[in-house]
Amino acid sequence: MSNDHFKGKFEVELKYRLPSKVNFLDVLSQIPHEVMLVDNVEHDWYFDTPTRTLHAKNKSVCIRTMEPSGIKLWIVKGPEPDRCEATNISDASNAMSMLKTLGYDVSLEAKKIRSIYFVGEFHITVDSLEGIGDFAEFAIMTNDESKLAAYKVELESLAQQFGLTDSALQTKSYKQMFIERNEKQIV
Repeated sequence: MSNDHFKGKFEVELKYRLPSKVNFLDVLSQIPHEVMLVDNVEHDWYFDTPTRTLHAKNKSVCIRTMEPSGIKLWIVKGPEPDRCEATNISDASNAMSMLKTLGYDVSLEAKKIRSIYFVGEFHITVDSLEGIGDFAEFAIMTNDESKLAAYKVELESLAQQFGLTDSALQTKSYKQMFIERNEKQIV
């Protein structure tokens, strides 16, 4: 198993709401795959300026810790929907302190339970977001922008093997879903 699955500055990702996580995992068990991790708790801190400059430019900066795997990431997304870069870091607290020193603050804090599987060159994440639901993301990262359309077709085909169709496709990011959930809780 290799971290090459997560290398590249472009990401093709299709996210589906799962009608049944149990049924999804049953289908997965019947096809060849590798397990990277199961039921990891991911804690994300999204940073922005006090005036939310990054949000206005469709950009996102996130520090993520993962337990029990111990993985720590610095993630930058946007402004294009397929633009995503991540790098391993050794000290999440120090990275967050550096961002605060630069004038950024935490605009959103979110947690999810994530499992990651590899099916060929693709990775599938199965996520449970408290109060929001269960999702599967079918994805691949690449440095070759010319492959994005072809990868999208291949990912749609893979999702169909799980019985997932366009009606379950989600276009909102988890960040947007958490923001909306938090706004509803305030009302």
